[in-house]
Amino acid sequence: MSMRLKVLLPYEVFADEPDVLRIVAETSAGSMGLLPQRLDCVAALVPGILCYETAAQGEVFLALDEGVLVKAGAEVRISARRAIGGVDLGQLREAVNHEFVQLDEQERSLREVMSRLEGGFLRRFAGLEHD
Repeated sequence: MSMRLKVLLPYEVFADEPDVLRIVAETSAGSMGLLPQRLDCVAALVPGILCYETAAQGEVFLALDEGVLVKAGAEVRISARRAIGGVDLGQLREAVNHEFVQLDEQERSLREVMSRLEGGFLRRFAGLEHD
């Protein structure tokens, strides 16, 4: 018995594996393991390492940014913002820390700056209406 794993990014299908034996993903509540007989579920993923195993390839590791995992029957679909594969486990962990976590911090800072600019614009615009 096996599962079909699809990793979907906003612009492409990153991985489509038909005979996956097990999957381990990182969620906000900790690591989560999936086997073919597990009940259907949905989980929010955090930036981290996804591990899956196939009979042909053995263990495969992917670095994933935050996303959503949905298991329905033998289908497991992961929708994530970014993914990195094809490098060793140490490089993947470094990529998660460097690219995903730091970019999220930069995006948060940018959102704060944009929020302040919008607030200032709205205050000035409201002041023009009263003049």
